[in-house]
Amino acid sequence: MTATHSEVGGPVVSQQDTEVSDADEALEEVGDLEEAGDLEEAGDLEDATEVEESRAVEDGAAKLNDLELEGDIAADYVEGLLDIADLDGDIDMDVEGDRAIVSVVGATLDELVGDDGAVLEALQELTRLAVHRQTGSRARLMLDIGGYRARRRSELADYGRSVAEEVERTGEPKELAAMSPFERKIVHDAVAAAGQRSESEGEEPNRRVVVYPAQ
Repeated sequence: MTATHSEVGGPVVSQQDTEVSDADEALEEVGDLEEAGDLEEAGDLEDATEVEESRAVEDGAAKLNDLELEGDIAADYVEGLLDIADLDGDIDMDVEGDRAIVSVVGATLDELVGDDGAVLEALQELTRLAVHRQTGSRARLMLDIGGYRARRRSELADYGRSVAEEVERTGEPKELAAMSPFERKIVHDAVAAAGQRSESEGEEPNRRVVVYPAQ
């Protein structure tokens, strides 16, 4: 193609130079549009992240309120049981993780714990049922009386570590006595922390933990 020139009172500008200049301007406009699009997309992502974080905070607050409500209902129910049984006890309510914890502390509460915590387990189920009737939701709250569960947690954690060490040494699996879901969870955690593995086998109320050597 032969370039043509214009010489009307100014510098000589070729048609080819004009085409190149127009192309550069077009590319610059495209770049500006892409940059604007990137900024808009980044802004959208930031807004979406803020919305998700806000929803997470709201969900967490709602969950905490639900657990506190469960704790309040449970505390009222347990207080009523103590009044019926003519027993004295201070009731504390707390939230730990994803469950409410109601604790009763007193000097004469052994009869509410029973042998191996059997009475305590029954009272916990009754309390959960009372909460379910008012909220319509299945409750996972934990009831502790006289610090029994706290002591039992420490004992079972030590036991789980001991069994894990034995299984590691012998290379043979070991079946433990039947336990409640609360007790099995503590043993599972202790065994895992010791580097071994465990499974729950059997049906309630005879479900038990079996500890295996790590593979």
